[in-house]
Order: sequence, then structure tokens, then C-alpha cells
Amino acid sequence: MWVVRPAQPDDAAAIQKLAAAQGARVSTLPRADEKLSEKIAWSCRSFAGDSEQQGRERFLFVLEDTSSGRICGTAGIDAHAGNGQPFYNYRQDALIHASHELGISRPVEVLYPSHALTGCTLLCSFMIESALRDTDAFELLSRARLLFIARHRALFSDDMAVEIQGVQTESGAVPFWDSLGRHFFNMDFDAADEYSSRLSKTFIAELMPPNPIYVTLLTEPAQEAIGVAHPLAQKTQALLEREGFRTGDYIDIFDGGPALQARTDTLKTVVTSLPMVLRPGEEEAEAGALCLLSVNDHDRFRCVLTPLTESLDGSAIIPVAFETLLGTQPGEEVQVAPL
Repeated sequence: MWVVRPAQPDDAAAIQKLAAAQGARVSTLPRADEKLSEKIAWSCRSFAGDSEQQGRERFLFVLEDTSSGRICGTAGIDAHAGNGQPFYNYRQDALIHASHELGISRPVEVLYPSHALTGCTLLCSFMIESALRDTDAFELLSRARLLFIARHRALFSDDMAVEIQGVQTESGAVPFWDSLGRHFFNMDFDAADEYSSRLSKTFIAELMPPNPIYVTLLTEPAQEAIGVAHPLAQKTQALLEREGFRTGDYIDIFDGGPALQARTDTLKTVVTSLPMVLRPGEEEAEAGALCLLSVNDHDRFRCVLTPLTESLDGSAIIPVAFETLLGTQPGEEVQVAPL
């Protein structure tokens, strides 16, 4: 069985091993041991409801194979993008260059430095074993955090965003970065991305030009990469779009990948989920419809895919094995959403 639960300090080594096997870099998971440990510790405090983190909560979930204890994926939520600092992107727009005397009018694409997405709830840190991308575990991992948001709605913004990994070649080159960012940072993409994951974001404002960037001055591969997802991230983008996310006017400041946006209260999982009370488990519940079901306490949060049968009084009946896994008791309230 699969379960999505809060990351714990003992998961750090498994998360690093998983990240090293990913073909697409996960920008919000630091590579350095101590920084990843700090991120997990911050998440543990957020799940525990630490009052000192109010407004700056950051949650990290893991997907665990309960039969082996193996960590097979991660997914995160930043309650507010930027965590108290500016959250930088480029905004796509166009300028009209015109000459009345020559009778010429031409739109020119430009990129404006922006931090308009600062404060949005940010979905982040998503990765999963490649063998699981075409299984229900993929959807469980991505949508479990939306069940958490639905249950703890007051912690999160009315607007949501998620940055999708941008184009990177098989050799490791990042066309957008190589044509733009490298000239101002004097470092390769991996170094800049690592600094972004573990340092204050003020270095972006200090080094990136504050002026609009004319897209026509970038290399052709860089222009073609704008707003395009990494092949390994396209399935993630498709799932989020089925949830209700849409491509907006913003792109990642480093690799040019698309930033998706949505209104929190219009997302499929948030809209269709509802609280239900558990009845004692029964073996016949194995025949029920497959649903996402989560235990709602902050640090006790667990989310599984389970067969569920609704009783005549509206209670939820799930197999005994899942009740044991979740540690639930009859009469306990859970959050449920259809698969």
C-alpha cells in the first residue's frame, strides 16, 4: 500500500537518493545535507502548528511504500511563496514598436522582472520514482497535499501557483539560462539553482537586470524554451491542469519553465472533497469505489487511496487494513475525495 505522510528527519538520506536519480532537477530541494535537514525540520514544525512560523509554514510530504518502508516521492507546499521575501519570476508581455513615417508597427515580446506571485500558496518539491509516473501513486502524491489544503484552508492563500521545471538538454545545458542569466551571474545553472534553494533570494534582485528583456535578443533555443516544460515534468503539468491550474503570464527566472496559476477554491480536489465520519471497517468495503482519504490532524496527517463504501447514514466504510495503516478509530472524521 501507498501512504503520503509528513517527511521526518530520518527520511533525509532516502530523499537525497531519490533526488539524485531524477532526470529533472527539483529546485526547492537543497542538495546539501544540512540544508535538506533544515527544510525537513521546518516542515515538522509547520505540521506541529508552531506559532513562531505563523504565515511562513512550509510543508514537505513523502510517498512511502508501506510494504518495504521505501520513500518513493516527495511533494511540498509553501503556504506563502517567498516566505516573507520577494518571489521572483519573469512576466511575459509585448511592446509595440511603431513608426508613423515608415508605416511600420511591430509587437516585440519582452520579459519584465516581477514578484507579483509573492504571497501565493506555492506547490513545490514534487518528484516521484519514474516507474510510478503511470500509476495511481502519482496522482495520490500530487493530490494529497490539496486534501491537506482543503482541510486546513485558513493557512493558505486564495491564489495558488506552481513552477514547472523548464527545458534542459541531455548534456545538462539550460538554453534559457545560458542565453540570459549566465551573463549576469557568472555561474552555471546548477550553481545558481542551488544558491536559490538555500540562500536569501535577494541575490536575484542584486544581479538580474531590472530592465525589460527583449526576447528577440535571446538565442533561438532560449526563445523556444520560454514557457515550455521539461519532458519529465509534462505529466505533472497535465495533472495540475486537470485540477484547474492554467498557464499564466509568468515563467521561472532561471530556466524559463511555465508558472501555473489557479484560484484555490476552484481546484478539483478542494471542491469535490468533503468530511466524512468513519464506521468500523469491513472486508466487504474492498468492493467500494477508489477514493483519496486523509486523516486530518496536522502532524498525524496521512493520505491513502482506499476502496470506500458509503453507508445509509452517510458514514465512510473502508477496509480494516487501511484503518490500521491510518491509525484511525470508528467515529473519527476524515477528508475524502474521488480519484
